[in-house]
Amino acid sequence: MSVPDLGHEHTARQAGHTRIAGVDEVGRGPLAGPVTAAAVILDPDAIPDGLNDSKKLSARRREALSEAILASAQVSIAHATVAEIDEINILRAAHLAMERAVAALDPAPDMALIDGNMVPLGLTLPARAIVRGDAVSLSIAAASIVAKTCRDRLMRDLAQQFPGYGWERNAGYPSKAHREALLNLGVTPHHRRSFRPVHNILYQEK
Repeated sequence: MSVPDLGHEHTARQAGHTRIAGVDEVGRGPLAGPVTAAAVILDPDAIPDGLNDSKKLSARRREALSEAILASAQVSIAHATVAEIDEINILRAAHLAMERAVAALDPAPDMALIDGNMVPLGLTLPARAIVRGDAVSLSIAAASIVAKTCRDRLMRDLAQQFPGYGWERNAGYPSKAHREALLNLGVTPHHRRSFRPVHNILYQEK
């Protein structure tokens, strides 16, 4: 099984770039909560062992790696809110979160490696989109770990304020328990009203 490496980062360095940020987002699919992005510039001399696509790691391993990344790399985390998701659509909101994460890095990167097949339009630096980037680029893998760990924590916090939806387990994704809670408990301020299951409930209530 292949693991991420620094091949794309080396290619960027050969093109003259020295501060290369891996960028990824998490949270496009949930019915509730923000979309979260991270931008990470790894220190080539202090890369934590075991970096991989966050989806391939256990929650405990992600937590440990996230702490190691925050201690050894330059990291920025940003969000796009539920209101922004409903206003501009989830793809644009995900890109907005990515743009914010890149913009918050200080000192700024001079190149960004973006997970996915599109470079966010608002980026003002050279960037390359890499499909399944979190599986092939160590920088993007690091960003995926940080973003998912941060968003999962946020959803656990929200679950304490709005119990019954199972956000501490499903992170806002449309699990069976979450969908049933929507029907039984109703829509919260943290639900995405533009998403069909939520929209349909609101429409039926009128």
